[in-house]
Amino acid sequence: MLDIKNLLVRRGEGTQAHHVRLPNLQVGAGEILAITGESGSGKSTLLEAIGLLLAPVELERFRLGPTHAQDIAQLLANDDQPALAAVRSRHLGFILQSGGLLPFLNVRDNISLPRRLLGMPAKSDHIDHAVDVLRLQGLLDKQPQALSIGERQRVACVRAIAHEPLLLLADEPTAALDPHSARRLFELLLSLVSNMGLSALVVSHDWALLKDFGLPRLGAISHQGETLFEPMD
Repeated sequence: MLDIKNLLVRRGEGTQAHHVRLPNLQVGAGEILAITGESGSGKSTLLEAIGLLLAPVELERFRLGPTHAQDIAQLLANDDQPALAAVRSRHLGFILQSGGLLPFLNVRDNISLPRRLLGMPAKSDHIDHAVDVLRLQGLLDKQPQALSIGERQRVACVRAIAHEPLLLLADEPTAALDPHSARRLFELLLSLVSNMGLSALVVSHDWALLKDFGLPRLGAISHQGETLFEPMD
């Protein structure tokens, strides 16, 4: 589903430049991979590059989708911004630490917004199932400010998968949660990824949680001026 080779991203310029390098990455449908490393190692930078929010300075291959996958590397090489924006909106789902819900929309409209923007039918069995699994039925008419942090993150999970993307990208989705809520959200996230056949990358600093769930991980190996992300045991 996701196939990347020799991705290099640069933050900053000159002597202050820091490089983030990903030699190789494959994630299949229904699989979830954790991205780990110390603070400042470049985890979020890597996620932003894979999410097509940062342009790489080097890239050999980037393909997303089933057998006849779209060649993202070619779109980046051509700086085809309309096509890249279309890939982001249709095939990628994002979960942010803050939830990122729009405060002027209720929960129901926050969840349905990605589908509406893409002209998709409002009714979706995937959304109905996710709302049921995440126990959000009683929150659909509430505004985000009336929700707890955990409730906002659960809503953000459903919104991220509402348009049935190919790839889910989550940046520290449990960072603001207590241990019980973090575990519950992680269980539900794994369930959604498996049931919908998504590929997912989750940045997390919660080593104990990742170990308990036995997730494969991509770990940061930092050197002066560069961080290398490699598979870890």
